[in-house]
Amino acid sequence: MSINYLKKATKTPETDETQTREIVVNMLDDIKANGEEAVKKYAQKLDNWTGDFIITPDDIDKAAASLDQRTRDDIQFAYEQVYNFAKKQRESMLEFETELYPGVVAGQKLIPVNVAGCYVPGGRFAHAASALMSIATAKAAGVPYIVACSPSHHGGGIHPSILYAMSVCKPDVIMTLGGVQAIAAMAYGIFTGKPADILVGPGNKFVAEAKRILYGEVGIDVFAGPSEILVIADETADPDIVAVDLVGQAEHGYDSPAVLISTSEDLAREVMKKVPEVIAALPAPEVSEASWRDYGEVIVVSTREEAAQVSDEYASEHLEVQAEDLDWWLGRLTNYGSLFLGEESTVAYGDKTSGPNHILPTKKAGRYSGGLSAGKFIKTVTYQRLTREANRQIGAVSARISRLEGMEAHARTSDVRLAKYFSDETFNLGKAG
Repeated sequence: MSINYLKKATKTPETDETQTREIVVNMLDDIKANGEEAVKKYAQKLDNWTGDFIITPDDIDKAAASLDQRTRDDIQFAYEQVYNFAKKQRESMLEFETELYPGVVAGQKLIPVNVAGCYVPGGRFAHAASALMSIATAKAAGVPYIVACSPSHHGGGIHPSILYAMSVCKPDVIMTLGGVQAIAAMAYGIFTGKPADILVGPGNKFVAEAKRILYGEVGIDVFAGPSEILVIADETADPDIVAVDLVGQAEHGYDSPAVLISTSEDLAREVMKKVPEVIAALPAPEVSEASWRDYGEVIVVSTREEAAQVSDEYASEHLEVQAEDLDWWLGRLTNYGSLFLGEESTVAYGDKTSGPNHILPTKKAGRYSGGLSAGKFIKTVTYQRLTREANRQIGAVSARISRLEGMEAHARTSDVRLAKYFSDETFNLGKAG
């Protein structure tokens, strides 16, 4: 394979996980032991919030009134895109029942979790779209009770655009609460009395670590890391658009990887020339500049097969293909969070409006996991029932396999049924070890 790095990242998107974990463990322990009082303490200390935690209809009305009609219409449009896509995902999932052997009926049921906790980040940006991605998807999955949290914006309550977006999705409870304290409150059912079965939504490294620690006690969507973009481009790609798209994701954070793989060295070098120009033209270039400097990569390969192989090794959160024969790429690529095919499609569309979810796997988790979907809120459970006649075969085989494994108590659950149902028959039930 011919791979040439025109630009190689000097850092990897790793954090000081030991220190982060220690802080989060201590907070979770405190909140679990002291409940509301601990949550209030951290809300005041970390978010400068001393007001009520539960959002009222009056709060929502005030947020809506502070937004112009175009903004409300845009949020409603984006909600419908996200909800309708998630609804189609839910409809694609099927329950079934089948007779595997005469008298042996098995089936699959799809049951939504009872309580979902949806976290909507605050921070540098007003993440209205993130509210839609988590809450609307849970609604489409049929979750009966949804709790949504977002931090106070500079001590003034949830940012109006975030709160309005949350309200459009109609969760059962909205709370002004951020960070680890929000994750803990949802997990432990603080303020609601309803502990979450699953926690979803992006957040900073402390939020991500809290979800990771709680995983098992509750479900989570993905193990989240810094946002990532990888662009595959051939000689037909527009270097201006490629450069803008790379920078578009680099602004997420100082540690957001932005990678270009190209079969054209001329195109790759032109993009490398343009990226600093795009960054310099931003009103606040510092984050993108650091991200591109430390985590940006440009790779030239000889063939599209090599490009696909390298891309699969990266398993990027966001993968754009700006190249000919898009159907070939769709059929060949296997590892990514979400795929954007053609110049006309870009990550920002997926992040905000187009429909598929933007809560996606990072740090190569795209090798084994997809992003948030209606299916994340659904338990795929099985059931079975047998006739007495079916016990003749199933019971005898089960007894013999159990004894083969040395599990005598298991075997006797078969023995007792065969003796009851077929009292005048003799079976080969294996020998105890």
